[in-house]
Amino acid sequence: MFDNLTDRLTKSLQALRGQGRINEDNVKDTLREVRMALLEADVALPVVRDFISRVKEKAIGKEVLQSISAGQAFVKIVNDELIHVMGDANEELNLNAQPPAVILMAGLQGAGKTTTVAKLAKYLKENKKKSVMVTSADVYRPAAIDQLETLAKEVGVEFFPSDITQNPVKIAKNAVKAASKQFIDVILVDTAGRLHIDEDMMKEIKDVHTAISPVETLFVVDSMTGQDAANTAKAFNEALPLTGVVLTKTDGDARGGAALSVRHITGKPIKFLGVGEKTSALQPFHPERVASRILGMGDVLSLVEEAEQKLDKKETERLAKKFKKGKAFDLEDFLAQMQQMNKMGGISGLMDKLPGMGQVPDDVKNKINGKEIARLEAIILSMTREERRKPDIIKGSRKRRIAAGCGQQVQDVNRMLKQFGQMQKMMKKMRSKGGMAQMMKQLKGGMPNMPF
Repeated sequence: MFDNLTDRLTKSLQALRGQGRINEDNVKDTLREVRMALLEADVALPVVRDFISRVKEKAIGKEVLQSISAGQAFVKIVNDELIHVMGDANEELNLNAQPPAVILMAGLQGAGKTTTVAKLAKYLKENKKKSVMVTSADVYRPAAIDQLETLAKEVGVEFFPSDITQNPVKIAKNAVKAASKQFIDVILVDTAGRLHIDEDMMKEIKDVHTAISPVETLFVVDSMTGQDAANTAKAFNEALPLTGVVLTKTDGDARGGAALSVRHITGKPIKFLGVGEKTSALQPFHPERVASRILGMGDVLSLVEEAEQKLDKKETERLAKKFKKGKAFDLEDFLAQMQQMNKMGGISGLMDKLPGMGQVPDDVKNKINGKEIARLEAIILSMTREERRKPDIIKGSRKRRIAAGCGQQVQDVNRMLKQFGQMQKMMKKMRSKGGMAQMMKQLKGGMPNMPF
């Protein structure tokens, strides 16, 4: 997400960063570039106008023009305004209600609403330690009910059954009653979507809303529709008292216009981002972290939080104990570390959150992807246990056998062994510290060479 916007903004701001002092002409030229970058990212025009006006007002003030590090001060102004336009701070779900807290999910067909219900249920169960029930009031798409039931089993939450012969309002009311009897903390109610906004759809969801009085009414919208996402959210907000927005498919959105437009146009906060197809691919929306990523400064805090949640502590402890005994880092350890990395979204998921990745050439980024990790994994799994534990014994004939076993070339095996050697050297420096976990701790302490 934001790939194109990050590239454009980084180039636009780079010239000012290197200057000790700036003047009104420099600021105007840069703001023109920033304006074009935002428009190309499909940010709504009113949002762009307001953003540029606020940045210009602050940038041409005496404090910046007379500042020794004026270029960095300007970048900070842009950063602060990006945060402001997206909502200033993370707004959590309001679950302060007599159980069960009811959350109503609304949105157009195809936005990923049903999947988002399952993702949110998993998030509430694992991160907030809540008991959760889900139900579907979508009686127009039978597959939606079956899909939600399957997903509920997958994430381990309660499912209240429904079918297409029932009335959506009755389904919702009965589900809330059932959740109350079972002492469930939170119930998520999925509703029918349409291909476009229509009166019947709005009336039905208003009736459901009135019947169950949800504490949260979340609008689920596809971020890849750009500023149209914000306009659709506005239309829903005029019909329903929305409390927040969930942007889906942000992993496929290289522009980011929706994230920068929704809050300004609807006045409602973005509460979550859908960042992939897996049920674990849901992140709370933090404006300051997203702004940092847009400006190419990474998102170290999210990276550290992900590491703490997803890294296998037993594997980390095993590796640390092994190092303390003076044993070498072998290919089994290499494989385990790659699998740990995959839990955090793979190399691309890590790169997206690391500072300075905006300057990495596209051809380099494209080489470091999930397919490459899968290739390395296949090569290692084609080896015997002895070969994985004693890589030095892998010579010509063994390399040919390994390559044939995984459908690769001998050159691929050589390349993997070279990469392993580099990882082995890095691990020696981190010896007895726990591999990936130690890397995350180092990131938590702060990254060098930050732009400001």
